[in-house]
Amino acid sequence: MSGAQYMAEYDPIHPPDAIEKNLPADKQLGAVDLSTVEKIGVVGKDEEKARLERFSRRPSLSEVLNLHDFEAIARQVMGEKAWAYYSSAADDEITIRENHAAYHRIWFRPRVLRNVTEVDFSTTLLGHKSSMPIYITATALGKLGHPDGELNLTRAAAKNGVIQMIPTLASCSFDELVDNAKPGQVQFLQLYVNKERSITEKFVRHAEERGIKGLFITVDAPQLGRREKDMRQKFEAEEPDEMDKNKSSVDRTQGAARAISSFIDPGLCWDDMKWFKNITKMPLILKGVQCWEDALEAYDHGLAGVVLSNHGGRQLDFARSGIEILVEVVDKLKERRGLSFPNEKFQLFVDGGVRRATDVVKAVALGATAVGIGRPFLYAFSAYGEDGVNKALQILRDEFEMNMRLIGAPTLKDITRDMVDASSIHQHIVAVPDDRLYNVNYEEMVTARLREQDKAKL
Repeated sequence: MSGAQYMAEYDPIHPPDAIEKNLPADKQLGAVDLSTVEKIGVVGKDEEKARLERFSRRPSLSEVLNLHDFEAIARQVMGEKAWAYYSSAADDEITIRENHAAYHRIWFRPRVLRNVTEVDFSTTLLGHKSSMPIYITATALGKLGHPDGELNLTRAAAKNGVIQMIPTLASCSFDELVDNAKPGQVQFLQLYVNKERSITEKFVRHAEERGIKGLFITVDAPQLGRREKDMRQKFEAEEPDEMDKNKSSVDRTQGAARAISSFIDPGLCWDDMKWFKNITKMPLILKGVQCWEDALEAYDHGLAGVVLSNHGGRQLDFARSGIEILVEVVDKLKERRGLSFPNEKFQLFVDGGVRRATDVVKAVALGATAVGIGRPFLYAFSAYGEDGVNKALQILRDEFEMNMRLIGAPTLKDITRDMVDASSIHQHIVAVPDDRLYNVNYEEMVTARLREQDKAKL
């Protein structure tokens, strides 16, 4: 493997300071002799040439009309392994599809004859201004899609007045993303809790010193889910003579995701919330709450809010959608603690499956402060870089303006619960019109299949 090939494999899944930060000094033995490195699944020249040719035929950004378009283009111009990592979800991928489909069980009840000459959909998240009730949620390994990785998101977030949540497993280093923020730009941090709590404490304290305004602790990933599209890529990268049954103890099927997430502590529990309060003054939000009981527990522990999320459908298949959980959380916290939403002291966020501003408007009507959007921005920068993210945010802005007028809401405060009918939200099998744009991008899962014959051996 050449040095260039080695870096092509290493860079997208490791921030530039990965070795210095995570490997003790006495373990840093110096440069690697690249002649000793085993070659694994480097993209062939012909495959890359074909990908670049497809990339050159992208439509202009002016032809991109919605977030679905970015996904369709990214699927055609990204490398196979990168696409598999971004698009894959757990097991049978029921939950990833349900995340989007759940929004189709909520229908509008628009109001008319309201003055909507001017509409304002700006809001505040944890007390910080946002031009829209959305934020760029944390997604890992940005450089798989573009050499600048998450920097595309940092720059676009600043330009468009929205908040970026920095992922623990970014391809760029944390400090690189903070250093590239504009003065006054608000950033949140998504945290995977390390088994070595001293490492987590150091990271959290450093984040607070660097000005991070909210700590979103991921609680739905004590173990990595099985993403079989991604796993399938690992099998297909193997040559037949490498698939020795005697090597079955070596598990390569989980790829980069497993390797970079093995530090996550499965022992994280409610008792740890007191510890977090002792090491930081940042607002604490639990990311990955999936039932009202845990949302209530978070409130009773004095946390600032929760993200109702199933990790983009990448963890437990048949976990319910965030928007469905939102309905029960709002009802139960009103019943049990007398809370009404949106609520400044305990904020509810939702992520997963959002592709239109109408999805966000529905969440706001049901009590969410804001909605996190992840994959669409990955696809946008994978296809068009920073310009793609700017375009995606402009599309959402245009959709917000139109939809606010059409439902009769001059401001977000005017979007009320009685503007939506969510009576079917808990019905998981219901006849609704097909979502043709979403379904055309969904890549069906494949079963194990015979390898192609080696023509050279025939």
